[in-house]
Amino acid sequence: MTIDQIIALAAFALVTSITPGPNNLMLMASGANYGFHRTIPHMLGIGLGFVFMVMLVGLGVIQVFDAYPLAYTLLKIVSMAYLLYLAWKIATSSPPSEAGETGRPITFLQAALFQWINPKAWAMALTAISVYTPSQTLSSVLVVAAVFGMINLPAVGSWAILGLQMRRLLTKPTRLRNFNIAMALLLILSAYPVLFSS
Repeated sequence: MTIDQIIALAAFALVTSITPGPNNLMLMASGANYGFHRTIPHMLGIGLGFVFMVMLVGLGVIQVFDAYPLAYTLLKIVSMAYLLYLAWKIATSSPPSEAGETGRPITFLQAALFQWINPKAWAMALTAISVYTPSQTLSSVLVVAAVFGMINLPAVGSWAILGLQMRRLLTKPTRLRNFNIAMALLLILSAYPVLFSS
């Protein structure tokens, strides 16, 4: 892979990682509800989970969708069902002071596994592998994964920081509840373009 290709890949990774999507909206909600420190496992789960996903997609998972188009349709259905569940959990979550010990952010493993049903993550991984590793050699797949690994975590972390900053404005339970409802609606809307594209 040439330097120009790596620069183009880095730009693609930055734009796709930092723009709104299910991961980033959930991180903003987590930062606002639980603070930055408690959101770190969620961020690491996204970052490392996505890198692992890119590697597996590059090493052959992409061929499943070519061979079985129905698999992509099933993935969309499962993704939308889980996104609706997550949106409901965010919208109905209690402020930390009311939630006590029952309220907790998404864990590292949950965030890593979520990448496999996150429609934006699939679109990013499939596009990155298709465009930047047409030959799908191991070395080119590892380069794509490494570039995403360096860019994704700081990009998604900025959303947790944004949520933490918003926490200052969400001191009243009513404001936080309204914020959570808005985040839940945005989470559903963020998946629309990917789920319902041809």
